[in-house]
Amino acid sequence: MKREKIEIIRGSGNVYRDLGDEKADVRQLKAILAAEIIKVMDREELSVRKAEARTGIAAADFSRIRNADLERFTVDRLMSVINRLGSRIDVKVKVRRRTAEESAHA
Repeated sequence: MKREKIEIIRGSGNVYRDLGDEKADVRQLKAILAAEIIKVMDREELSVRKAEARTGIAAADFSRIRNADLERFTVDRLMSVINRLGSRIDVKVKVRRRTAEESAHA
């Protein structure tokens, strides 16, 4: 069996950025927020209907979040969902300059 060399490329930590998505940072943040909503629902054993009853947010929205269908959601709306579920959000922002490679792809 012949062994081929495999090139390993370290990702940026943001799959959307790695795929060249123009809205990579927003999509990554939405995905993180949605994951936190799902964690709360799982931890508290909330079905989409129970989550609706608790928050007043439509069960269909919770289904969309569970299915990672996040196009209809803004970041602030997802944050509001987390708050209505009884959780608090702390945000830490790190800003850095783009590398030459990142600027070439922008």
